[in-house]
Amino acid sequence: MPTILRCHVGVGPRVVGIALVADDNFSARYDLDRHRGIFSRPGHQLEGQSYVDRILVLKTAKGGVATAWMLHDMAARRLVPKALLFNRVNPILAQGAAFANVALVDRFDGDVTRLIETGQELEVCPAEGIVTIRR
Repeated sequence: MPTILRCHVGVGPRVVGIALVADDNFSARYDLDRHRGIFSRPGHQLEGQSYVDRILVLKTAKGGVATAWMLHDMAARRLVPKALLFNRVNPILAQGAAFANVALVDRFDGDVTRLIETGQELEVCPAEGIVTIRR
């Protein structure tokens, strides 16, 4: 039976994919090797794991304009997550996700890093503010 999570209305396309979850923060500038498509910051909970075509579920986004532009660059090289789900995100990163056409939502009823588990299949519908855990 699917579980429906409500969140703030987001940006980007409807996507389906596999969750990669961490009780950690996100910065495209400092946490990622954007040429290899992996988390590279020593000590990050997802260090060494690929973010490409995954739905990233993290606490919050760090940074601003640089991270927003880096999302666009990652999308142009097809080394980008399918979606970004956060407890809270800043408006600049939301604009960057929209510019890169990456789905992004935030503000769930509860800590999103505890509501979703790595490996679950999710459907993210930013325009409706709904994330469905399919399995």
